[in-house]
Amino acid sequence: MGKKRKAVISVSTREATLKKRLRRHLGTLGFHKTDDGVLAPPGTGKDVIRTIHSIQRDDRLAANQNFISERFSSLIKYFASGKDIDVGRISPVLQRISSETWESDLFRLAALTWSVPVSNGFGRRLRYLVWDNHNNKLIGIIAIGDPVFNLSVRDNLIDWDARSRGERLVNIMDAYVLGALPPYNALLGGKLVACLLRSRDIYDDFAKAYGKTTGIISQQEKKARLLVVTTSSSMGRSSVYNRLKLGGIEYFKSIGYTGGWGHFHIPDSLFLDLREYLREIGHPYADLHRFGQGPNWRMRTTRVALHALGFKDDMLRHGIQREVFLCELANNSLKLLHRGRGRPDLSSLLSAEEVANLAVERWMLPRSQRMPEFKNWKREQIEALLGDHRGDLPSKVRMRA
Repeated sequence: MGKKRKAVISVSTREATLKKRLRRHLGTLGFHKTDDGVLAPPGTGKDVIRTIHSIQRDDRLAANQNFISERFSSLIKYFASGKDIDVGRISPVLQRISSETWESDLFRLAALTWSVPVSNGFGRRLRYLVWDNHNNKLIGIIAIGDPVFNLSVRDNLIDWDARSRGERLVNIMDAYVLGALPPYNALLGGKLVACLLRSRDIYDDFAKAYGKTTGIISQQEKKARLLVVTTSSSMGRSSVYNRLKLGGIEYFKSIGYTGGWGHFHIPDSLFLDLREYLREIGHPYADLHRFGQGPNWRMRTTRVALHALGFKDDMLRHGIQREVFLCELANNSLKLLHRGRGRPDLSSLLSAEEVANLAVERWMLPRSQRMPEFKNWKREQIEALLGDHRGDLPSKVRMRA
């Protein structure tokens, strides 16, 4: 049998295997075809969304098993127990972190506790730890990165045409990681962490890191200013970001919902096999993953692979609509993004310390009085959030009460 014939048989076998795996995977998650032939999820509640994410999360945890095993023992001390928190003395501090540091490892471990897998982000990135300076424990984590190019609810709000978006998208970032860790989340620490996005500290960090930015499409140098940060709720409608105000200033506002398209129901293991299939058939999208070749490269690559396998576009329509929120750092952010000129009005932009103090007073203190159960949390419970992918953790960590 010739090499060419063997290669054709190999590709044909991979195609058949991938089709079966995709159909079986979606069926396991509860997806089904409607009478109109459209792919539909088993529901849109939070438990359903967690279930759809579960295989991807298991993949992510399995891939990080060695990291968790090696670093858990040394990093667990930075997670708080309820008894460590004196709510009246909570003192939040924002720390920007760099790669290849122990703080970066702590960020990574904290992100792995999320019930929904955390993206690695792409392009420009700023990452932060939010500390309680009183006890040196971790309150939460923040990461902002380049936004997706097409987001209709954002673009319609700003009233952009394609040219304007291409020129001015450099002034927008997306919060792809944003939240509080236990037990601070029980004290509404998620609201505090979210509000820190609208701080002078993050505005200035962006200016220093990316004030001179090369445009993705034009390849021209642009003077970028962080005017807007977007984020979306992983669980459909959000109770954390809705009506988020401090001192009469709106920190986030809901601007609508996504269309229910995406790739989160395609886990990492399946995606890697789809890319390998594209390599076998010689498709350039197999390794087209640099940011300059498309910010949502995973979505594009998945779509191309599905088309090559004979599936329709609706395979990427998971039907889970996410609520999209927008944070304006300047009072006139939307006007500047629409017009493309003018000076940002930063008169209401506070420091991270000022924002944090307002948030503690507004949400965390009252919550601690109404719901003191946060005191029962023990930091060793973080281990349970990492599922069955902890590796061989030292017995003294497992047995600690």
